[in-house]
Amino acid sequence: MIETERLILRTWSDADREPYAALNADPRVGDWLGGVRTKAQTDAAIDRFNAGIARSGYGFFAAERKADGRLVGMIGVDRFAPGEMPFGEAVEMAWRLSPDSWGAGLASEGAAAVLAWSWARVDDPEIVAITAQANLRSQAVMRRIGMTPDPTRAFDHPKLAADHPLRRHVLFSARRPA
Repeated sequence: MIETERLILRTWSDADREPYAALNADPRVGDWLGGVRTKAQTDAAIDRFNAGIARSGYGFFAAERKADGRLVGMIGVDRFAPGEMPFGEAVEMAWRLSPDSWGAGLASEGAAAVLAWSWARVDDPEIVAITAQANLRSQAVMRRIGMTPDPTRAFDHPKLAADHPLRRHVLFSARRPA
């Protein structure tokens, strides 16, 4: 659906299930998600991702590296469910990449492409991204793709326990281009 210099962002195939499950089971990834995900959780997520893409034309896409055809993760936008987050309804930009591809600029490359592509498909005046306050690497990606922090909408993530070290989250916003 979306192609960059090094990535193809597309719907998910059954061949993506095992590599995405391995990515979600990696403790280095789980450290930023509040825990690892099981194979069943990963399969359910892929099914939701594809259903959302089919329904709305956008969503969380499989991120395939062109050089070797390897699935390196997920990059995309999707709508939070009403009442899911304390800041209200919004379209979220998100990414999750395999640790062996961290630091190569793939998150920034893919997220920038999805953000530009999304404005033709999303009617909302803004797209947001959230991450744990401690996740400075994701915040750097947000800044690189032109998002700006909105400290007035920082929040405690409702799916994390009150004493969880990642509970405090920050919100970045990209406004629709004029």
